[in-house]
Amino acid sequence: MNILEAVFLGAVEGLTEFLPISSTGHLTILESLLGYSPDDPDITAFTAIIQVGAVLATLIYFRADFVRLIGAWLRGAFSREHRNDLDYRQAWAVLLGAIPIGIVGLLFKDQIETTLRNLWFVGSALILWSGVMYFADKTATQSRNEKDVTWKDTLIIGVVQCLALIPGVSRSGATMSAGLLRGLDRVTVTKLSFFLSVPALTAAGGLQIVTEFEAITNGVGWPATITATVVSFIVAYVAVAWLLKFVAKHTYSVFIGYRVILGVIVLALVATGAVAAS
Repeated sequence: MNILEAVFLGAVEGLTEFLPISSTGHLTILESLLGYSPDDPDITAFTAIIQVGAVLATLIYFRADFVRLIGAWLRGAFSREHRNDLDYRQAWAVLLGAIPIGIVGLLFKDQIETTLRNLWFVGSALILWSGVMYFADKTATQSRNEKDVTWKDTLIIGVVQCLALIPGVSRSGATMSAGLLRGLDRVTVTKLSFFLSVPALTAAGGLQIVTEFEAITNGVGWPATITATVVSFIVAYVAVAWLLKFVAKHTYSVFIGYRVILGVIVLALVATGAVAAS
């Protein structure tokens, strides 16, 4: 992979990771258009590894929140009197919410990296999950805020997050929809989506670095992978700040409309043979 392609794909990853439009779906589509096979081990690893850049952007942007939650968890772990603190309970809630996708991701690793990266699945998932997002957006009461989040909320959201292992569903789209259906407001579910992304994406990227190091070396190449990761970090940092301001005043309708249009285009391209499904 040349550096220009790496910069392009890294920018797309950074922009789409936290928007509810599926970063993996976008990368799968674009990798296919660029002539790569999305289910090749090096391309699959590349797609997962460059997400670490977006994770780093989240950690830095919300550094005060993460420091607060980690500090509260450590205090509660060693002192019973701190276990009723709100931050301690929220830290446990985030940890519990991150567990389901880790289990499912490991159990169905082969199918996720091969079968589900078929563009028929990607296009269909973009369209079908848009219906869930529309329903969640229109019926949302937004009667609860960040202080009302419980372990039950994050566990349910974490289970729904597993559906994002299907490219096209969108991890943020899944978590935001589940959060809205739990009565949480848009800013709260958006921040919660950011928090839940850290363990999930870090684990996925780390696993690919360890297991597919040689595949990257002999395929995409580490210079391109590192370049894309750095670009992903820069673009994601800007995207996080923008998205929080956007959802404070707007619904998800613009994202839903975009998903449907993109899904229709993808299915049309595959149906006409303009792009190979896998």
